[in-house]
Amino acid sequence: MGNICPLNGLLLDSMRPVRYPVGGQFSSGNPKNKAKNLQMSGIKPIFAKTNDDMEHFGERYINPLTDFGFKRIFGTPFNSDLLVNFLNAVLAGEHVVKNVEYNNVEKFGTNEIMRKAVFDVYCTTEDGSRIIVEMQNVYQSFYKDRSIYYSTFPISEQAKKGDWNYELKDVYTIGILNFTFPEDKESEDGVFREVKLMDTKKKEVFYNKLTYIYVELANFNLEIEQCKTILDKWLFCLKNLSRLLERPAELQGRVFEKLFKTAEIAKFKPMELKAYEQSINAYRDIKNGMDSAKEEGIKQGLKQGLKQGMDIGGKRTAEAIAKKMKLKGLPIDLIKETTGLSEEAIQRL
Repeated sequence: MGNICPLNGLLLDSMRPVRYPVGGQFSSGNPKNKAKNLQMSGIKPIFAKTNDDMEHFGERYINPLTDFGFKRIFGTPFNSDLLVNFLNAVLAGEHVVKNVEYNNVEKFGTNEIMRKAVFDVYCTTEDGSRIIVEMQNVYQSFYKDRSIYYSTFPISEQAKKGDWNYELKDVYTIGILNFTFPEDKESEDGVFREVKLMDTKKKEVFYNKLTYIYVELANFNLEIEQCKTILDKWLFCLKNLSRLLERPAELQGRVFEKLFKTAEIAKFKPMELKAYEQSINAYRDIKNGMDSAKEEGIKQGLKQGLKQGMDIGGKRTAEAIAKKMKLKGLPIDLIKETTGLSEEAIQRL
């Protein structure tokens, strides 16, 4: 599977105000002014009026990078067709998924002292292959180790009692990352990474049934007009959905029509609105913590080397996020899962 998208330009900041074209220029601000400016420029406004939910959240569509948003789009049987379409875009023909069955996302170790794993999405395909899909917003020093550890659960659960020849079905671990691996900081082609067990002497794949795919969303910078493949369009939506006023002309078809309907905040029930508000607040805490710690990490990196600086910044980011989440009374398990910190480290904050 080759690289999907070229890299260019600066990173987009998903927390900045949306900028909308007005007569060749750009404006930002509240949705009412945007619609008015669009009318004055001769461009058809996307909204004739705003609603209370949009005024409250400042956006029409949910942010897929939040825990609530990601699971609403990909983590429910009702939207399994969205997940299937996304998986086929990521796998690009290497494995064709026709349908999926959702599995329990919480997995426990074989004994009490082993740490449990909680996946964002965990499913089984029609041929028995297992696929884990994880959305990760925060850089963790041992994120690769964590993804390897997670993959052991769908492997070990395939063991059969009695006479078994050890044949395994494919296991895929897909990480959607809202950060860049330190080694990819200087790369110009660092969006998509596929990892398999390799024979280092022959330089060829040794075992083809265990695959790790990392999509570094932070490095994806294509405009919608540049998106040619289905994967390009999915990545554009994941990164920019909450910044859009309407579905772009380039995102036509049944799948994207359903995606935008699913993501429209105005259609949420009161309990869903409350859950999303908690999720978006947690995401903003993460983003703010990342932004503040990034500067410190970069400064340290200039003095001590980029990788060490990233580790320092990553640790302090995690601690800052954990502290905010703890003050808001969020569950310890959620804080551990979000930040990668141990329960002991969280209790010390």
